[in-house]
Amino acid sequence: AVPRSIAHYAALSGPATEASLAVHRGDYWCDCQGHGETGPFGRTEVIDNTRNPDFVRKFVLDFFFEEKQNLRFDVYNVDSRSCNISKHDFLGQTFCTLGEIIGATGGHLEKTLSVRTIETTQSIGIPGKKCGVIILTAEELSNCRDIATMQLCANKLDKKDFFGKSDPFLVFYRSNEDGTFTICHKTEVIKNTLNPVWQPFTIPVRALCNGDYDRTVKIDVFDWDRDGSHDFIGEFTTSYRELSRGQNQFNVYEVRRDMGVTLLSFKVESEYTFPTSLHYMNPYQMNAYAMALKAVGEIIQDYDSDKLFPAYGFGAKMPPDGKISHAFPLSGDNDNSSCVGIEGVLEAYFQSLRSVQLYGPTNFAPVINKVANCAAEITDGSQYFVLLMITDGVISDMVQTKEAVVNAASLPMSIIIVGVGPAEFDAMEELDGDEVRVSSRGRLAERDIVQFVPFRDYIDRSGNQVLSMARLAKDVLAEIPDQLLSFMKTRGIEPRPALSSSPVPGLRRHI
Repeated sequence: AVPRSIAHYAALSGPATEASLAVHRGDYWCDCQGHGETGPFGRTEVIDNTRNPDFVRKFVLDFFFEEKQNLRFDVYNVDSRSCNISKHDFLGQTFCTLGEIIGATGGHLEKTLSVRTIETTQSIGIPGKKCGVIILTAEELSNCRDIATMQLCANKLDKKDFFGKSDPFLVFYRSNEDGTFTICHKTEVIKNTLNPVWQPFTIPVRALCNGDYDRTVKIDVFDWDRDGSHDFIGEFTTSYRELSRGQNQFNVYEVRRDMGVTLLSFKVESEYTFPTSLHYMNPYQMNAYAMALKAVGEIIQDYDSDKLFPAYGFGAKMPPDGKISHAFPLSGDNDNSSCVGIEGVLEAYFQSLRSVQLYGPTNFAPVINKVANCAAEITDGSQYFVLLMITDGVISDMVQTKEAVVNAASLPMSIIIVGVGPAEFDAMEELDGDEVRVSSRGRLAERDIVQFVPFRDYIDRSGNQVLSMARLAKDVLAEIPDQLLSFMKTRGIEPRPALSSSPVPGLRRHI
């Protein structure tokens, strides 16, 4: 009987760069684990009736350049539904390191399978027998965490079966940097029809194109055969960008003359919609970003005369070309970054999550410098600027940020930094100059203008968001009056007489 194939895999690794590992064309079923590991890291799907399987399942590892990450791949022929490896026929194994795969030309490594010897010195398999070749590919993954859901149908496909019509299914491939293709998805088989409608399916965008929206996606159409010799019907190519247009005339693809595949629907869930994301918008409660914005904003907006707040995001790929920006207006309008009231800021924040792709690194200096430039234009004491920064990442441009803070310390400006999430924010304490004044290139900051707090220190254990927000606002805003007075005093600016017809000279707040 022609064997069913599966791949099995494990690794000794920890976090650095994420790499996606694909297993191709092993002779049967493959089992892989790290040297010294007690169990497998992962296992591919079983592919029926073929000696040349192309496995769909990928494995994500954390790659460390400075470490030797050993891998072992075991290949099996699956004889039953048992999950016990010993119940299946062992066909061969190979050893390599993750670095070997990544360092191979095009991240494409071929390894010969051989028999193994277990602790009892009993040989499993036939020594000297050619056990086949396993092909491994690796690619560094993008930070894109979006999930795409799509549905396709076809019409007037070729009749391939002698008795009946065809049993069509689709196979999706993403293109590699060396021009080859890697399988990334198979649809279910629709029996006995020339006009199939496949079920909707979900696939990570980085599995489909690794975050490159214009990367070629190839889709083959096959007629399923029980013996594994599936009949090729046709193929077409597209891209994530094309698919994301949804159902329209551009997403009707000709497979062959008078035969076509049509995209019925396409939906993308961005990272912020995942419950594990700190940007996740729970319909029943605010996320940490929104809570910090609302807590601080609702208090400080009372001291702003026009209630217009310039609001920026930092760390995202911008549409349509994916250019990375570390200071983009949440409003989406490069000519007008202002939002009306704190509710307008929140609305712009939620809307921006739908239009940009969150992306590292976490750079503070561009936003600080942008606000500092505004503050530098008005130094007569009529306006004072408060910059609120909310971040879930450890700062990536500390040297540049320290210089930006030192420069801003001589301006009518304060900076509030709120850290959300579980990250280690120890480096942020260096910016909060309560004990040691921030310095850059031998220059000390003229004033202490930075207040940093981790939001997790203020979260009420009972889950009371109102109390959490009140605690946060009280602490982070406590230093603002003294910082404002220190600037006025060093500049010899005296309080102006209050005017009955106008509000108190205002604080200008940036977010």
